[in-house]
Amino acid sequence: MDQPPRPSSTSRAYQFHPGRAAIINLFDLYLGRSSRQKPEDSIREPPNKTQKRVIAFNRELPPRNEQFLSDFEQIQSQFSDQEQLRAVTESVLISLVVQCSGHTPRAEFLLFALRSLCSIGYINWDTFLPSLLSSVNTAEMTVGQGSQAIPAVSPQSGILPSSNQIPNSSSFHSSNPASPIPSIHGIGSPAQSAMEPSSSAALSPVKSSDISCMVQSTTRVNSSIRDNAISSLRQLCCKIILTGLEFNLKPVTHADIFSHMLNWLVNWDQRQQGIDESDGAKPWRPDKALIEWLHGCLDVIWLLVEEDKCRVPFYELLRSGLQFLENIPDDEALFTIILEIHRRRDMMAMHMQMLDQHIYCPTFGTHRIFSQTTPSISGEAVASLRYAPITYPSVLGEPLHGEDLTMSVQKGSLDWERALRCIRHALRTTPSPEWWKRVLLVAPCYRSPSQGPTPGAVFTSEMICEGTIDRIIELLKLTNSEINCWQEWLVFSDIFFFLIKSGCIDFVDFVDKLVSRLTESDQHILRTNHVTWLLAQIIRVELVMNALNPDARKELVMNAPNQDARKVETTRKILSFHREDRSSDPNSPQGILLDFISSCQNLRIWSLNTSTREYLNNEQLQKGKQIDEWWRQAIKGDRMVDYMNMDDRSIGMFWVVSYTMAQPACETVMNWLSSAGVTEMLPGPNLQSNEGLMVMREVSPLPMSLLSGFSMNLCLKLTYQMEDSLFSGQVVPSIAMAETYTRLLLLAPHSLFRSHFTHLAQKNPAILSKPGFTLLVLEILNYRLLPLYRYQGKSKALMYDVTKIVSALKGKRGDHRVFRLAENLCMNLILSLRDFFFVKREGKGPTEFTETLNRITVITLAIIIKTRGIADADHLLYLQTMLEQIIGGSEHTWSEKTLRYFPSVLRDALIGRMDKRGLAIQAWQQAETTVINQCTQLLSPSADPTYVMTYISHSFPQHRKYLCAGAWILMQGHPENINSTNLARVLREFSPEEVTANIYTMVDVLLHQIQLELQHGHSLQDLLLKACAKACANLAFFVWTHELLPLDILLLALIDRDDDPHALHIVISLLDRQELQQRVKLYCLNRGPPEHWLYTRIFKRIELQKALGNHLSWKDRYPTFFDDIAARLLPVIPLIVYRLIENDAIEPADRVLALYSPFLAYHPLRFTFVRDILAYFYGHLPGKLIVRILNVLDLSKIPFSESFPQHISSTNPVMCPPPDYFATLLLGLVNNVIPSLHNYSKSGSICDGSNISMRAPLNKCPATSQSGQSNASDGQKAFYQIQDPGTYTQLVLETAVIEILSLPVSASQIVSSLVQIVVNIQTTIIQSSNGPHGAPNSGQGAVLPTSPSGGSTDSLGAGRSSSSVSGINTSSFVSRSGYSCQQLSCLMIQACGLLLAQLPPDFHLQLYVEASQIIKETWWLTDMKRSLGELDSAVGYALLDPTWAAQDNTSTAIGNVVSLLHSFFSNLPQEWLEGTHAIINHLRPVTSVAMLRIAFRIMGPLLPRLANAHTLFSKTLSLLLNLLVDVFGKNSQPSTPVEPSDIADLIDFLHHVVHYEGQGGPVQASSKPRPEVLALCGRALENLRPDIQHLLSHLKPDISSSIYASTHPKLVQNSS
Repeated sequence: MDQPPRPSSTSRAYQFHPGRAAIINLFDLYLGRSSRQKPEDSIREPPNKTQKRVIAFNRELPPRNEQFLSDFEQIQSQFSDQEQLRAVTESVLISLVVQCSGHTPRAEFLLFALRSLCSIGYINWDTFLPSLLSSVNTAEMTVGQGSQAIPAVSPQSGILPSSNQIPNSSSFHSSNPASPIPSIHGIGSPAQSAMEPSSSAALSPVKSSDISCMVQSTTRVNSSIRDNAISSLRQLCCKIILTGLEFNLKPVTHADIFSHMLNWLVNWDQRQQGIDESDGAKPWRPDKALIEWLHGCLDVIWLLVEEDKCRVPFYELLRSGLQFLENIPDDEALFTIILEIHRRRDMMAMHMQMLDQHIYCPTFGTHRIFSQTTPSISGEAVASLRYAPITYPSVLGEPLHGEDLTMSVQKGSLDWERALRCIRHALRTTPSPEWWKRVLLVAPCYRSPSQGPTPGAVFTSEMICEGTIDRIIELLKLTNSEINCWQEWLVFSDIFFFLIKSGCIDFVDFVDKLVSRLTESDQHILRTNHVTWLLAQIIRVELVMNALNPDARKELVMNAPNQDARKVETTRKILSFHREDRSSDPNSPQGILLDFISSCQNLRIWSLNTSTREYLNNEQLQKGKQIDEWWRQAIKGDRMVDYMNMDDRSIGMFWVVSYTMAQPACETVMNWLSSAGVTEMLPGPNLQSNEGLMVMREVSPLPMSLLSGFSMNLCLKLTYQMEDSLFSGQVVPSIAMAETYTRLLLLAPHSLFRSHFTHLAQKNPAILSKPGFTLLVLEILNYRLLPLYRYQGKSKALMYDVTKIVSALKGKRGDHRVFRLAENLCMNLILSLRDFFFVKREGKGPTEFTETLNRITVITLAIIIKTRGIADADHLLYLQTMLEQIIGGSEHTWSEKTLRYFPSVLRDALIGRMDKRGLAIQAWQQAETTVINQCTQLLSPSADPTYVMTYISHSFPQHRKYLCAGAWILMQGHPENINSTNLARVLREFSPEEVTANIYTMVDVLLHQIQLELQHGHSLQDLLLKACAKACANLAFFVWTHELLPLDILLLALIDRDDDPHALHIVISLLDRQELQQRVKLYCLNRGPPEHWLYTRIFKRIELQKALGNHLSWKDRYPTFFDDIAARLLPVIPLIVYRLIENDAIEPADRVLALYSPFLAYHPLRFTFVRDILAYFYGHLPGKLIVRILNVLDLSKIPFSESFPQHISSTNPVMCPPPDYFATLLLGLVNNVIPSLHNYSKSGSICDGSNISMRAPLNKCPATSQSGQSNASDGQKAFYQIQDPGTYTQLVLETAVIEILSLPVSASQIVSSLVQIVVNIQTTIIQSSNGPHGAPNSGQGAVLPTSPSGGSTDSLGAGRSSSSVSGINTSSFVSRSGYSCQQLSCLMIQACGLLLAQLPPDFHLQLYVEASQIIKETWWLTDMKRSLGELDSAVGYALLDPTWAAQDNTSTAIGNVVSLLHSFFSNLPQEWLEGTHAIINHLRPVTSVAMLRIAFRIMGPLLPRLANAHTLFSKTLSLLLNLLVDVFGKNSQPSTPVEPSDIADLIDFLHHVVHYEGQGGPVQASSKPRPEVLALCGRALENLRPDIQHLLSHLKPDISSSIYASTHPKLVQNSS
């Protein structure tokens, strides 16, 4: 808004006005001031009271006050320009107020004069009051120059002052028990550092020798003068403002007044600044004058926020920071307002947070990453943002995060424990390194000084350090309890290496804390050398070496001795972890490794630091000779080890060698892989005789059981050396080397992962320009590392890299092999994506995909949106643009049968697309004569071979795409009539893009030909069979007989024409042919087991032509590794099944799955395929087909419930599984997916092995046994064992989803069973539990009449549920979880919400129906005899957090249901959140405040999450406003009379969320609502009762009534 002019500038503008002197004289007359008096005299204190009496006695008495108005009117009549005279009068009045405020009679007269002038309308309060306040601030600065300046407040463009005056209320405060910040900085203290006081000599000409004696009294006198002057001025100002508030002022004036009053109150105690410390140490009490102006400020504020007028919303006090005063004066009035602010703030903040928000924590059971930061960034840039895994609620309920905030979290606080809960869960469940990189911070000791704070929610190095130590202690306890957990140690060592190398743990601090923990808190727990082994893994990391090596980083010579001493001390502590105790299995490989690991460590430290050699264990050093002796015998002088014939001792000793002699060990491994020598691969029939290749002969790859124990240092060396041999060597590497290389990457996904295209290009930019090496990289990625890239979150980046290859080659002639492999990899990558993606990294311009990839992209988007939703609502805005990018250059349309299964957002965008196939047939018919003529010359048996080059050079591009179609016509069912040699040569010389176009046009033509034949036939069935048989015979000529076309692209082209009734018949016939089935069987036979990492035999290299066929091999000479034409079908078969189901071809789909299930075992993501297809077609799949789909999985390795097989094979589908089945399913999620509530960080609270085993998986999967490797425990599996879906938590959660989707009962029955369990969970568990963890239910005592019953089911209507859920076998239910009854009940609610959020929207709709029904049938909500107070109390009681209610066994059905909904909401993607409105629509019409409060409690916490999803936010806000209209509308008649004050918290909440959305995050002092939201609120408010409407009147776009609109730049500009 426009700033009002300052008084000084106003005075200058009117100082020469002729009326100014007359007005001043008039006021001087009535004020009793002589014209000879200086104006400043009035505020100076006389030397003593005697002199004052004398001066006052000699003055003339002023006229009576009643004459003032008539005298003024005489002056007024002398001037024509009354507006100028009014401005002059205001200017004079303001200066007189400042001058005379300390003189009570004169101040009283000025008040009288103001009221008199008001009576004749001569004061414009909207200009007078802002000018007055500005002048007061200037005067205070002047008065305070001798001691301490008080910061002035200029009118702000917003409502609140700037942050240096009133701190941001979104910050934390120590009064909040969940707050990590100790205090608010700046409140109750100066906004800036104290100003230098003026010299004492300038004020008092005393001798310098006396200053030290007089400074204290001088300061006190000056301070007293200043304080009295300021107090008087502020008191008078408040009285004037109170007078002005009797008139209708503009909203902007109210805002200005409010801002100044707040600033005065917040900075009330700055009077003490500058007072001597000795004086300040005395108890100080505010004087009467200060109390009076404080009360005046409070009177003004109360008048501004009073409900009757609502000049300023009370919400402005909530975000003002006034309640954070640290030095509160002993004043009841100020206490009253502060307490009221606290009360209303806490009530408002409640609506911002989910029930049980304090136990929310990432589960890592889903790949989704919900960003709490919601920045407005498009494209893939979002991927690089920091992710807030947890947030901390502010005092206003807002989710906060950020490095500064995290650094302020106090150790031992609730927030600290919650952060550690997240870290511990992450260390157990191993989420991807992508997640870690998003949340980690470099430890302060390793951080560059120039590096600023990192945005986003992060964990401090202290948190990571403590969580890591907790995990070590936990594993040690497991080890001591004789549980075999070597696999857990291996997985943890990978993460530990990653964390140390990333620099997010201060290594020296870590060692100190670990020693302290093991020696002080957890004595006698360290019995084995696991910790020594763990540290040996990282001892070669640069940061660790710098911490131990005295020669490293001696920048400051003077500090070098201290640094050396610290390094010696750290080394000594590391050596202290050694233990002589042997492991429980000393003869196992890991037992041998642990026995020798101290020797390895001593040897390494001996070479690092001469200063620490005195601390080394000589016995361990001597033990190193045993290692050397074994090594000499093992390599037998030729550095060769037979890795396939090693016993357990040999494996263990080689593991030991990998820690002491990594380079020699690396050389022996490389020697083994090349030990079979090389051979020359003869050139193919199409190559010259001198084009042979030297190829390594095959050996067995190193088994996982051996690789798993290698030191990380050896693994790193091996990967680098193998990359040199694989991608830069002169000899074609063996399959064994490529396989061993991929096994290493799968074994340590955190420590060894590299993005290959970027990594290899950095090592040698020329690598990817060599076709052979490019082929090998693509094969490794496509057939070995696809799940690893998805786990790492790098699938999209890899897709963009591969797309560049596809784009570069699709128009290049002849490069079919590299192109088709890259295209197949891109297919797999697109189909592997589980969240929304952009087809271009930059997000702009047409896609670089091929026609095939474009079509697969649309299918993938349909599957993602329908089965998983879109996490970010902004992506929906981009969807239409992306579809235009994808199909802009495509001729493709989608059949109605396909579109009916598409999600509506896609279906609506594609349904109107014109089918261009008719035009394509017309174009064919126009070109047919020319094409047939060309094909006759080219493809006749006697065709001239030289015509091939003529055709390629001179044919038109529009004709070349019909070559295969022309050949099809010439065949006439007799493929032998075609010159296959010429056709093959031409197709090879075509570009890949032209071959693809030929396939699609041929499919269109052949389907058109079949239709023509049927039109002239009689027996439709016979003709159809003959036509399909002939088509298959002709296609066999193209695909198998002469291998002219890629089969995968042909099948995709056929299923994309599913709107033709014959296309799928041909596909099924092709899949049924023996040639294809034989090829698939041969592939399975040659490739070994699907779990390639378990294969220990020699891999068989298939001849290039046999593996890929003539078309792809042609003149290529580089051999295949894992590639095969059959393997190219792995992404195609699932798409065929999708298309068959869409066309209701259930039997053919069943047959295809039966035929190809063994083949689909090689699909790298078959688990995801099963989960997605069940979700995509939920409700449309018969039970038999569901069972067939499930059999695609290796059922023995999936943790299905024990009773699940009986339920899916039940002959009576009407019967829903019993509650015990669903309860057990939820318990599995509690034990394996929900982060543990146990606090392992405190001494003595770590559960022992028996307690940990209680949280082991309920459904044990048989671990794979390998020679030399212990079985993986049930609690944790290595990544390579569960590559799909990637983590064990995801496996358990997605398995539960698959079970639910497979049950032969309706979604409503399933949801009803789950909800009933949740509603009654506390009663069911507590009543049934007699174990040590749960106390018997003591029942509810006397129930207050204003509250619902404490039982969790008493609030249900009759007939809906009993007091507990029957059918649940709870005899050992609690003991199986390891939790108390109260903990388990709340975690079961969380698990149920998480599970339901993973299911398709069909289940969501049923949940909304079920939840709303339970709420509506609550007896006390429908009891018309209840008073409003009773209902309000009942609602507050019912909506307690279940975690708190469960402690007293007072949980309610409504509380449980709302908590379930909130858990469900928090796991939903933003796109699906719009469906949540259904529950409110089911609850309407809402006629009571009680139901209104429940509705707000349900939906309120969603609004902060939608702050950047503006459309969805507006819809949700509109829904809540409509509920207000239901209860408080102009025509509404609530069952009980309601006062506006009864919903004050809802009013405050609406103000807050509107500001939160306007800011896009936590509310700041400058936050403003968006104009669009104000317009929305304004429309809704028109239907409210006047008494409610005016409380929300500021949420309107009207600048004449809203302080927000009047201070909003856009709205003010538009109005002007």
